[in-house]
Amino acid sequence: MKQIKTYLDQIATISNLDWEFFTSKLQRRVISKKSIFLKINEIENHISFIESGVVRLFIPKENPEKEITFGFSFKNQFISAYDSFLTQKPSAYQVQALTDTCLLSITYSDLQDVYENTQIGNLIGRLTAERLFLIKSRREQDLLNLTAEDRYMKLFKERPELLKEVPLKYISSYIGVTAQALSRIRKRL
Repeated sequence: MKQIKTYLDQIATISNLDWEFFTSKLQRRVISKKSIFLKINEIENHISFIESGVVRLFIPKENPEKEITFGFSFKNQFISAYDSFLTQKPSAYQVQALTDTCLLSITYSDLQDVYENTQIGNLIGRLTAERLFLIKSRREQDLLNLTAEDRYMKLFKERPELLKEVPLKYISSYIGVTAQALSRIRKRL
């Protein structure tokens, strides 16, 4: 609970009463390495804070080598199939723990309670949504403006832990190249 408190304290000051109400709604979930904890066509009912672990978002394909990885989340970040969570409609992608992962999760209905019954709930929700949007926007701009080599170097500089914990096949998919192309980029560098 300390980690999520530290994270949220960076966003806003939370009263003890609001904090107690919010934490009463949190559920700790432990997800085993390689487990898919949201499958395609399921409705996302949780937004979760990662206490430990690495999670990826991906579009499955019949041939696992063709899966499209489009996002990662790490310790001290939020994770959700956020579009499905907001709309309460089936997800078009899956969410998988790449390592043993510990989450603090809140359900959709419990989060609505937090919004309605705390002074700070709506502000935290809005600011968290804004941060998720900025991450997504930066990624889209990188895919449009940077070369594959530049995207790899940026990833390497911004997230060195990614390269240690995530298989290269997922990284190559994330930056939009084949595994062979990533191998050539790595050799050049």
